[in-house]
Amino acid sequence: MFSSKKQDPFFASLLKIAEAVNEAVHYADDFKITSIADLKELSVTLKQYETDGDKLIHELIFMLNKSFMTPIEREDILELAVRMDDVLDGIEGCIAHFEMFSLTEVDDYMRDFLKYIVKSTDEIVAAMGHLTNKKLIDMRDHSILIKDYERKCDDVLRTSIKQLFLHEKDPIRIIQFKDIYEQLEEVADYCQDVANTMDTIIMRNA
Repeated sequence: MFSSKKQDPFFASLLKIAEAVNEAVHYADDFKITSIADLKELSVTLKQYETDGDKLIHELIFMLNKSFMTPIEREDILELAVRMDDVLDGIEGCIAHFEMFSLTEVDDYMRDFLKYIVKSTDEIVAAMGHLTNKKLIDMRDHSILIKDYERKCDDVLRTSIKQLFLHEKDPIRIIQFKDIYEQLEEVADYCQDVANTMDTIIMRNA
């Protein structure tokens, strides 16, 4: 259906958004929190990633508004961009809560969530690479993996909250940790939303 000679600007824009999300998530995962000052630095940087991500979305919308022809339905292009941006907003919001709570402790459950979210955004970038090359069918394998990582995050959420209520006596810490766990699981859900949108695009165009 597509000729693969020239890179489509819309697909290139989606790849750029995916890479921005991926970079932010990797940054959050790699960052070592040892002090309150670290939390501030992490939070400020993630806010910048989010602001830059919003600019990419606005550029894409501008391009959609002035273009007569798009390679796939313009609604699908916008949906994909917005779903990816949700992942970035979600991780920024979660880090903001770390700072709000002055929570310098990152436990194994949080690391597990982040590990799967990082893997999911790696898959999103790979899928957008296939889209850029107009190989829509090849996106499917990445979509399957993202959904699998989301299921793993569901398991982490159940286990983490169960253990929290079993072992933690401080009600404030219960509130804080439960909030962070649920936010991280929500980011995994946003990754799954990207995968579902990819599936719709494959179904309509491949």
